Amino acid sequence: MEILSSRTILRPKNYSKTLAFYRETLGLATAREYPGGTVLFAGQGLIEIAAHGGRGESTRFDGALWLQVRDLTAVQTGLVLAGVQIAREARQEPWGLHEMWISDPDGVQIVLVQIPDDHPIRLDSRPPETG
Repeated sequence: MEILSSRTILRPKNYSKTLAFYRETLGLATAREYPGGTVLFAGQGLIEIAAHGGRGESTRFDGALWLQVRDLTAVQTGLVLAGVQIAREARQEPWGLHEMWISDPDGVQIVLVQIPDDHPIRLDSRPPETG
């Protein structure tokens, strides 16, 4: 199977409220709009807020959105000033990432992550070239 692109589709209970949260509160830019939905840029991925396909009731989403940011402290300050409830304040995890947790209006967990400069995710794991 060859995957050409992907996106996460959310079908919220309240389309307008959820769209405002992602677009205005989190500041995600609009990739495209269509009748009944909006697709937002989220780094290398896309998040679609759909006003169609759901049953108009909140559904359980047991996953989480993982969004990498440059400066987690600044993001946390901005979210607090915007009135967003922080589910878990920023801290360094045992695996070395700095993470903070919030939720969208339907309770979808959002993990905001800052990767330290010296974390293995940033390191080239290929063996050095020999000449």
